[in-house]
Amino acid sequence: QVQLVESGGGLVQAGGSLRLSCAASGRTFSGYDMAWFRQAPGKEREFVAAVRWSGGSTYYADSMKGRFTISRDNAKNTVYLQMNSLKPEDTAVYYCAARIPRLPFTTDSGYGNWGQGTQVTVSS
Repeated sequence: QVQLVESGGGLVQAGGSLRLSCAASGRTFSGYDMAWFRQAPGKEREFVAAVRWSGGSTYYADSMKGRFTISRDNAKNTVYLQMNSLKPEDTAVYYCAARIPRLPFTTDSGYGNWGQGTQVTVSS
């Protein structure tokens, strides 16, 4: 298994930016597809973005396209989520997760090894 630790959350004004990081340890990081999910108070956890094990493909939830960018650095065992043009509705705890690669890549199922999450709060 791979262990995941998120960081980089905080308080930001609407329109601002944050970059989240997720550091992995344990099994070979480069062998996993990686994803970000989020959970707002009183709501179910929702998919945000994913990056293929190789870094060659990415996939986003429709509401995040054009504002969020997921990337990974396999040499550093880290996956990132750059969030721009943040909105109050982006307020949530953000989690990263891993899965053994599967097809189709563009499905948000199969993710596990959840980190503890990092809080993102966007003020209006």
